[in-house]
Amino acid sequence: MNLSLPPVPDGGPHLLSAPHKKRALALLALTEFLGMSVWFSVSAVVPPLTAAWGLTPSGQAWLTMSVQLGFVGGALTSALLNLADLVPGRWLFAGSSVLAGAMTILIPAASDDLFPALVLRFMTGVFLAGVYPVGMKIMATWTREDRGFGVGLLVGALTLGSAAPHLLNAFGEIGDWKPVLISSGALAIFGGLLAAIFVREGPYRAAVPKFDWKYIGTIWRDKPVALANLGYFGHMWELYAAWTWVPVFLAASFRHSALDERWAALAGFAFIASGGAGSLVAGKLADRWGRTTITSAAMAVSGICCLTAGLFYGAAPWILSSACLVWGFAVVADSAQFSAGVSELCPAERTGTALTLQTSLGFLLTLVTIRLVPTLERLVTWRYAFAFLAVGPAVGIWAMLRLRRLPASARMASGRR
Repeated sequence: MNLSLPPVPDGGPHLLSAPHKKRALALLALTEFLGMSVWFSVSAVVPPLTAAWGLTPSGQAWLTMSVQLGFVGGALTSALLNLADLVPGRWLFAGSSVLAGAMTILIPAASDDLFPALVLRFMTGVFLAGVYPVGMKIMATWTREDRGFGVGLLVGALTLGSAAPHLLNAFGEIGDWKPVLISSGALAIFGGLLAAIFVREGPYRAAVPKFDWKYIGTIWRDKPVALANLGYFGHMWELYAAWTWVPVFLAASFRHSALDERWAALAGFAFIASGGAGSLVAGKLADRWGRTTITSAAMAVSGICCLTAGLFYGAAPWILSSACLVWGFAVVADSAQFSAGVSELCPAERTGTALTLQTSLGFLLTLVTIRLVPTLERLVTWRYAFAFLAVGPAVGIWAMLRLRRLPASARMASGRR
C-alpha cells in the first residue's frame, strides 16, 4: 500500500483530489496521536512513582509542570526564531517527535530519581513544541473552508495521544511504571518516522517569509488576534489542570468506593479521550455556525463542570464517570477553534509563528493551575478543588464575545462568526 502523496505544485493553491486530501489529514492525525502519547506518560503512573521515589505532592505536580516548562521554552524559542515558518514542517515535526520519544524512554532506562526525570521531562516538552504547533500549521496548509474541522481532527488526535498512557497503564501491570513510559516513547518515535516518510504540506502553504524576530511583538498590536489568544488563555487555564488532576481525583474517589484501580485508570482514559469526540463535533459545528459561538458554548459547559464535578466525589463510580465524560467532552472541544481562528486572522505566511506563540504562552499559564489544584485539594478537599478553574472559561467567553463584535471576525469560518 502506497501511503505517500504526490508533490503539490508551486505557484498557488492546486487542489488535490478528495482521496489524497483525506489520506493527508489521516496521516497527519495519526502522527500527531503517536507523537503526543508521551505528554502524560509520567502523569499516568504517578501512584507507583510516588511509592518508588517517595514523591511529595509538589514532586508529583512537577512531573507534569516540567513538561509544560519545556514546551514553553521550546515554543518561545521557535516563535522568536520563526522556526515553524522557516524550517520545512515535515522535518521539524518528525525530528521533534523522535527526540521527544527518546527522552521518555531514557527515564526508565537511566533514571531512578526525581531530578534526572524532571530534566528529561523538560527536554520532552522542548521537543513537543515542534510537534503540536507545527502539526497545526501543516493542517492549515490542507484546509480552508473546513479548517475548523481539520484543526479539530488534529486536536482530537492530540487528545487521544494524551489519553493513551492511561490506557496503557490500565491494560498493563498496575504498579509497574516502566513499560508505560517505554511504550509511549516508542509510539512517539514511530510517529516521527512515519511523518518523515509520508507527511507533506498542502496546497495552501504560503511562501517562506523573511526572518523577523520583531513579529512576535506585532501580534499583540493586532486586536482580533489578541482577543482570540485571550480566549485561548482562558481555555488553557482550565484544560491541563483538569487533564492532570481529574484522573487522580477519579482514582481517589474509586478507592473510596473500594473499586479496583484498573477501573480508575480506564475512567481517566475515558475522561481525556472523550475530548477527541468533542474536538471533531465542535470543528464541524464551528465551520457551520461560527468560531465565537461554539467556543463560548463549550466554555460555558466546561465552566459549569468545574463548579460541580467535585460534588460527585464519593458518589457511585458510574455517576462520577458520567459527569467527568461530559466535562472531558467540553473542556477541549473549543481548543482547535482558537487555533483555527488565529490562523485565519493572522498573515498566512506567519501562521506557524503565531500558533507557536499562542500555544507557548497558553502552556505557561497552565503551570499556575496545575500547581494550585493539589494545594487546594489539601485545603478544601476534592469537592471544591476544581471550582477556581471556572475563572478561565468566564474570561474566555468575554473575549470571544468581544471578538465577535469586531469586523475582522468575518475572516473566520468563511464569514461565520
